[in-house]
Amino acid sequence: MSMETLEFIIHPDGRVQEKVTGIIGNSCTEVTATIEAQLGEVVSTEHTSEYFQQNTINSTTTRTQTTTTSW
Repeated sequence: MSMETLEFIIHPDGRVQEKVTGIIGNSCTEVTATIEAQLGEVVSTEHTSEYFQQNTINSTTTRTQTTTTSW
């Protein structure tokens, strides 16, 4: 699992550039929505390759069988 980071660059003219890394899929938009609402108007968005990756969930199913005997 990679580290999730948000990087903000504040330019001299007041523009804020935001870069999100380590978040797979479009969930990065959920993470940044509140921050972007506070910063103001979003002028442009550029998605990274991580945005287009599928979020995979590893799951294991274990089947158990219980046998009881009565004496």
